[in-house]
Amino acid sequence: MDFRLLFSPIRIGNMEVGNRFVVPPMGTNFANPDGTVSEEMIAYWEARAKGGWGLLIVEIAGVDPLGKAIPHQLGLWDDKFIPGYKKLVDAVHRYGTKIAVQIHHAGRQTSSDTLGGEQPVAPSPVPCFISREIPRELSTEEVYELIEKFGDAAARAREAGFDAIEIHGAHGYLVAQFMSQHANKRVDEFGGSLYNRMKFAVEVIKDTREKVGGSFPIIFRMSGDERVVDGRDIEESKAVASIVEDVGVNAVHVSTGVYGSMPYVIPPADIPPGFILKDAGEIKKAVSIPVIGVGKINDPFLAKQAIRTGKADLLAWGRQSLADPNLPNKIAGGRIKEIQPCIACNQGCVGYIFNPDKMRCSCLVNPFCGREYKMKIEPATQPRKIVIVGGGPGGLEAAWIAASRGHNVVLFEKEQNPGGQFRIGAIPPGKQELAKAITYYTYMGEKYGVDFRFGIEANADQISAENPDVVIVATGAEPCIPDIPGVDNPKVVTAIDIITGKKDAGEKVLIIGGGLVGCETADLLGEHGHKVTLIETLTEVANDVQESVKHFLMLRLKRHEVQIATNTTVKEIIQDGVKIEKDGQEKQLTGFDNIIIAVGAKPVNNLKQQLEGKVPELHVIGDASEPRKAIDAIEEGASLAIKL
Repeated sequence: MDFRLLFSPIRIGNMEVGNRFVVPPMGTNFANPDGTVSEEMIAYWEARAKGGWGLLIVEIAGVDPLGKAIPHQLGLWDDKFIPGYKKLVDAVHRYGTKIAVQIHHAGRQTSSDTLGGEQPVAPSPVPCFISREIPRELSTEEVYELIEKFGDAAARAREAGFDAIEIHGAHGYLVAQFMSQHANKRVDEFGGSLYNRMKFAVEVIKDTREKVGGSFPIIFRMSGDERVVDGRDIEESKAVASIVEDVGVNAVHVSTGVYGSMPYVIPPADIPPGFILKDAGEIKKAVSIPVIGVGKINDPFLAKQAIRTGKADLLAWGRQSLADPNLPNKIAGGRIKEIQPCIACNQGCVGYIFNPDKMRCSCLVNPFCGREYKMKIEPATQPRKIVIVGGGPGGLEAAWIAASRGHNVVLFEKEQNPGGQFRIGAIPPGKQELAKAITYYTYMGEKYGVDFRFGIEANADQISAENPDVVIVATGAEPCIPDIPGVDNPKVVTAIDIITGKKDAGEKVLIIGGGLVGCETADLLGEHGHKVTLIETLTEVANDVQESVKHFLMLRLKRHEVQIATNTTVKEIIQDGVKIEKDGQEKQLTGFDNIIIAVGAKPVNNLKQQLEGKVPELHVIGDASEPRKAIDAIEEGASLAIKL
């Protein structure tokens, strides 16, 4: 496996980047509340510098307080921020890595809540797709003031020691809003023709160049295709790239979309790897400066091919850099099987940032992401015998980490294969990425000597016979069977039995439960030609599914012509259907070959009671404690394993 091309140096202006690996500017919410650099953020970026990345681009540093997109966003609108950035830059430079910072203004793509009650500002009073707040239109004088603020922020970045700056002209933020007919409805010198719409970006680049000097590298990030009505397409973007090159930009960073097309900005597993590379390749034809490609870059073979065929000069790995900060070093060392895979679930990255209970970026596969400053895998002070029961994601994570620390680990799993609910979850359409995580966890366990015992449903006597110092119960959950009259009908089956192929489904089926499992079962059956009706008691289905994932899932359910009934309660299961209540009225739905149950899960934790007081130390993690998401089980497994 020859990946030398990925490790060849390249120049952006007068900056030499040691390889083609880039960590792009992803919002993390790691800044302090006042916008200064936190220790948490320094540890996050230092981990990636240590991991061998050639260029790190620090995310969305605001040029103005009214331009914040997230609550804990970095600031660059005042000199007070410079000392913190210097500390960050110094930490990264110790590893020979180059580091840039992205200067940013959200424009309309924010909210008054984020701005402390202030109204967002924008080129035109066109509301943001997500916040739906009408922004205040900037006056021409204010536009010129903002141009100066971009340049001033860039000058501070250079003073702090950054090797380059990136102007954020992508994803529908302020610079992009001026460039796009989708958001710019002005009729002054900054609106109308492409020439006028480009004026803001051009003047920002000119002001920045004047303030940072002629040799300091400037990168311009842009969306090749905005994927919205009146948005910029790739042909117009080629002209944009040519214009910014002529004004003095040293590299172009090609992404996609705006907030109105967010499922493509942060794509789920449904979207194929490298899906934006064709746009980067088109932009590369229009310019002579380096082009950074992005868009679900998650495989070294894909990356090598992209560089070799001229799709891009450098590659930004995005969420894959969250999943594995050591990826370049692992590729360089031939340790491909040790790469922690991004499975594009969006649970720990964007899902956590917009979760009011979390509001910090992390990663389902890598719970150490965002916690680098406090979570570390270190040798155990005293090796112990640890028995883990259950080979789902939580048990597998705990097993390999504990073994890597020097513990003697035995893992029992009743099935012949590892993975638990993850293995089942990988079967429906658009979910196969989950299998990569299972193989990763298993390989790491094998590497560190975990004694895997598959096909054994361990009981208390077998566990005690191992003379364990610690027992971890990670036995997961099983389907809930609702207390509905007629549920013992032979036509009733569980969703898990259908997904795993243990039971066949007839041509026409009814699914009770419209959460993740119910919807994915409907998707699977619809994909294979079954006629599906889905019943949910809530006002909408897939409430427990991340928005980008849900977007494509619902498109497929519509394509499969799945019939969805919300606000509907099943009162009784009858011979070939159900009695339901909807809007205060009762009626029957009949003619079904099967009734499929998908109404949640309950813990499987009988071992807890059997082992309490009989083993020196007992822990219950994941769904065995309380059914939740895989990210919770993996976090619990990792947190426990580093403490044992």
